[in-house]
Amino acid sequence: MRAVRFDAFGELPYVADVPLPQVPDGGVVVEVKATGLCRSDWHGWAGHDTDITSLPHTPGHEFAGLVQAVGTGVERVAVGQRVTFPFALGCGECASCRAGASHVCPHQWQPGVNGPGSFAQFVALPRADFNVVVLPDAVTFAVAAGLGCRFATAYRAVVDVGRVQTGESVAVLGCGGVGLSAVLVAVSRGARVIATDIDPAALTLAADLGATTLDASAGDAAEQIRGLSGGGVDVAIDALGSVGTARAATQALTVRGRHVQVGLLPPVVVDGRATVPMHTVIARELQVLGSHGMPVADYPRLLAEIADGRLAPEKLLGRTIGLEDAPAALAAMDTRPSAGVTIIEP
Repeated sequence: MRAVRFDAFGELPYVADVPLPQVPDGGVVVEVKATGLCRSDWHGWAGHDTDITSLPHTPGHEFAGLVQAVGTGVERVAVGQRVTFPFALGCGECASCRAGASHVCPHQWQPGVNGPGSFAQFVALPRADFNVVVLPDAVTFAVAAGLGCRFATAYRAVVDVGRVQTGESVAVLGCGGVGLSAVLVAVSRGARVIATDIDPAALTLAADLGATTLDASAGDAAEQIRGLSGGGVDVAIDALGSVGTARAATQALTVRGRHVQVGLLPPVVVDGRATVPMHTVIARELQVLGSHGMPVADYPRLLAEIADGRLAPEKLLGRTIGLEDAPAALAAMDTRPSAGVTIIEP
């Protein structure tokens, strides 16, 4: 089969012919029909994800396709089913998984991180019975490919972690895949949304989704957000993951506001990590909340909202490319981002 690979962190990936994956006991092999190009893939390729230890490596962690083979012991999954998986596969046995929090399972396994990912014609997945999500016929492969990471992550960040309510004000800092998804979900909850970015195309899409937009390169983002919201927002979501956006999200909050950190933060010079202005957290009695993915148990609720029209993730779909174009697109994510979700069709 064909797959995207890279031999060293930061080196340009390439497309290669590689052996078909073997179906694991308790797992499945999925024929990939669509896979999303995500900033998390870029972080892994850049060497920010220390869990990637085996090179050469195939990235890709949000995908949808058809079950091609089923391993020994699998009972819930059948060949030919239309499926997707969360990007963090829980073990199904630990206390976190039993409590419905498989997305933070201490024994989680991530495609494209802990093993070869979905930038390929086929991908092997373990722990299928616990983690498989069977897709309704109404949900296309392209839409489902964007659910596994950015949209599902944004849904949980807005609905379950940020607890956004009708009439509240929400700032979304960074309008990549996660940020635009957060805008869409927050608007669906009846929130007043302010979205910031430096890319005009991303801001245009955010406005189309119902947000008031701010060009973050035009001045102090936190000050602009506080001005637009009349003193600060109820919820601020850092959907990019940088020292600047994390700090601005905190400073943009009103008293007793909620900061949701969902954008990944690579190591930086200051003490090896980004910092949160704790004096502001204390003075305004803020809540600082981390959000990481979404448990597999919550997918039926998300899919139901898509099916009944409350959520329309298809609005976020951007261009569609083939595997041959994926290496350059991955490498360019930090310098030439594209508005909307880029879908790779192997």
